[in-house]
Amino acid sequence: MRRRALLHVAVTLTALAVACSSNPAPQSRARFDSSLITRQQIQEGQFTNAYDAVKTLRGSWLNTVRPESFRYPAVIQVYLDGVRIGDPSSLSTVQTLPIQYIRYYSAQDASARWGIDHGAGAIYVSTKVMPQGMSGPPPA
Repeated sequence: MRRRALLHVAVTLTALAVACSSNPAPQSRARFDSSLITRQQIQEGQFTNAYDAVKTLRGSWLNTVRPESFRYPAVIQVYLDGVRIGDPSSLSTVQTLPIQYIRYYSAQDASARWGIDHGAGAIYVSTKVMPQGMSGPPPA
């Protein structure tokens, strides 16, 4: 009986050691980036314009977190290939066919990149392919 108990303990410990030391499964999926909408996501959703894609996939991007002032409220700025085209409503004029990606910049990141009038953040739409390993638009 004692021999059987020792054998059971040995098997259990061996199984635990193997389970703990095994390599984790390789991650084949890319990490989710909540500040990015990819061309693939746009195509899968069959959106006709950038506003519909942003509203459906990342609706929170369209909400201003807090106004800078009541007299001059902060507005989310929208860029198309580096050119400011207006506020979020201007996204409805951008057709999705040429879009490669859409990226959201927080107020802090947008202000650091484009200046102090970006207190509500920015949405950057690109029709150019993002270079490998790059996380945003090319330097200005």
